[in-house]
Amino acid sequence: MTTDQQHGAAGRTGDREPAPGRMRAIVQDRYGTAEVLRTGWVPRPTIGDNEVLVRVHAAGLDRGAWHLMTGTPYLIRLGTGLRGPRNPVIGSDVAGTVTDVGRAVTAFRVGEEVFGAGKGSFAEYAVAREDRLAHKPAGVTFEQAAVVPVSALTALQALRDAGRVAQGQKVLILGASGGVGSYAVQLARAFGAETTGVCGTGKLDFVCSLGADHVLDYTRDDFADGARRYDLILDIGGNPELARLRRALKPRGTAVLVGGEGGGTWTGIGRQLRAVMLSPFVPQRLVMLMSTQRSSDLRLLAGLIEDGTVTPRVGSSYPLDQVPDAMRYLEAGKARGKTAITL
Repeated sequence: MTTDQQHGAAGRTGDREPAPGRMRAIVQDRYGTAEVLRTGWVPRPTIGDNEVLVRVHAAGLDRGAWHLMTGTPYLIRLGTGLRGPRNPVIGSDVAGTVTDVGRAVTAFRVGEEVFGAGKGSFAEYAVAREDRLAHKPAGVTFEQAAVVPVSALTALQALRDAGRVAQGQKVLILGASGGVGSYAVQLARAFGAETTGVCGTGKLDFVCSLGADHVLDYTRDDFADGARRYDLILDIGGNPELARLRRALKPRGTAVLVGGEGGGTWTGIGRQLRAVMLSPFVPQRLVMLMSTQRSSDLRLLAGLIEDGTVTPRVGSSYPLDQVPDAMRYLEAGKARGKTAITL
């Protein structure tokens, strides 16, 4: 067997890395469906002065990784590469052990367990900025920690910053069974709100288990039928027309549009932009959320996890070489909570 054949065999079986300074990763050479993803060997990343190198124990799968895989909406290719991805390794959510730190890093030391948002987390090693990491919450697994950062931060900022949630308010969460939604239900309760979650028939029990006060089955129930009106709506899934969202809002209520699903092939945020343009002319607030990864919010979430207020829900786990299957599972809309990728 030639050296190249030996390296190929190692890549297929997950044995030792073929050469020093390289690592196993899920890579893609072009945009497309899950078929463009494959297991390969790539150079181990290097870090800058304000960055941390993390040995990945688990990563989280979210819609952002799907967008990077498909290169849609097309606007994101201005930053990721027009013809194909500049960075062949996708993945953001990460939990693992610090193996190296940049010269300017002061918050972390080699050997500490961390979680946060990095670059290329579907790999054995990933790089993350110091200000996008926090120490892993005590008492949770790496899989649980890995599914927190992007989704939980989005839910927190949608409720607290964009939605200005207050105790006693009535909050409606569309897409309550998904990654962001599962955290939004728990966080809304932590803020003292009365929470209604909307999901499909097969996930009603899951949303109830998150602590929702009420659940609606979108296959049978119409949240905009006028029976109830809400102080705050988080539109995470379903992409209802703006007129329907407004019908379900109180006269001075707020709707926060999270994410860009169904917002058009080119920009992905067509509906959100229409909401922002309409908002000044109606009594209700219509807000588009652009979440930010920051360590202060990660530390806040870590505290809520440690005291039991928030529990990361790992609906399914896949080993690294089965990321394509995990992507198909995500696309099919079967996920309850979050999906973890394990190494």
